[in-house]
Amino acid sequence: MHETSTLKQETTVTNPTLAFKGQGSELFSIQIVNIALMLVTLGLYYPWAKAKNLQYIYRKTELAGSPFTFHGTGKEMFIGFIKGLGIFAVLIGVFMYGYMHGDNGVKFLCFAAYFIGILALIPLAIHGMMRYRTSRTSWRGIHMGYRGTLGNMYKVYFTGFFLSVITLGIYGFWFETNLRKEILGNTRFGNAKFRFIGDGSDLLLVHIKGYFLTVITFGIYGFWYMKDLIHFYINNILIEQDGKYSRLDSSLTGGQYFKLAVGNLLIMIFTLGLGYAWVVTRTMAAIFNNCEILGEFNPDALAQTEEDYKNATFEDMADMLDIGLV
Repeated sequence: MHETSTLKQETTVTNPTLAFKGQGSELFSIQIVNIALMLVTLGLYYPWAKAKNLQYIYRKTELAGSPFTFHGTGKEMFIGFIKGLGIFAVLIGVFMYGYMHGDNGVKFLCFAAYFIGILALIPLAIHGMMRYRTSRTSWRGIHMGYRGTLGNMYKVYFTGFFLSVITLGIYGFWFETNLRKEILGNTRFGNAKFRFIGDGSDLLLVHIKGYFLTVITFGIYGFWYMKDLIHFYINNILIEQDGKYSRLDSSLTGGQYFKLAVGNLLIMIFTLGLGYAWVVTRTMAAIFNNCEILGEFNPDALAQTEEDYKNATFEDMADMLDIGLV
């Protein structure tokens, strides 16, 4: 009851409460050096390149006029990178052993071990990435943190995966929202807690509406479809602070998303991919500069509550598995 009554009294704390002030030219200068160093080092510079990229993105992202800071280092990520490569090397070794073995029984066991291993790595990578990424993120010295347990992550992931398989993918919408609830529900920003309240049925309706309207409008509605998805993911995030609730709110319009998507496509085509830095900064600006916090969230009242954590093993493994932050 308290949550409902609080949300009805929504007011904007500051305007804007979130902002991204990065420039494509600045990010390009970082990325071009990163690319050159990765070529020279045959890819071993990747963890340092990723750290520098994230450090720029974070310090150009502001809340109430103050920037975020990413404290992760190339050294931490390199250690995680090597560990991740070692785990993948073992799995690939098992797969290749089975591939070359003449016994079909051994071949089956090796292939099964490989695919089960990859499947089991995904929740482990999400859990590890969230612990590392949040612990290395701060704002005005207040660190974020992740308090989820690996056991619960496995429970949510494998339950959702199993139900998605036996329902031929239909449960996938509830799987995705339950995963977001597990991740965001265990994410802390000092003494503030996050929650995701989106429901699988609502996400299903967004997709059904978006799909059919996109088809009958020959693709034109697709831009508004993407805008609706962004609204679903952002507007269903609650922040609890000292018993009071606030929520994120996106004002991004379909027209703005159309300009963003078409502009990004043209930049990538006419620069042969070299304009990727501008695509990143334009996208970040469109998301953050159209996002506000509605309610009674008070950034000045944030207090330090989270402990330090420096294990970056699954930060890089999440990259290898192509897992993004929720």
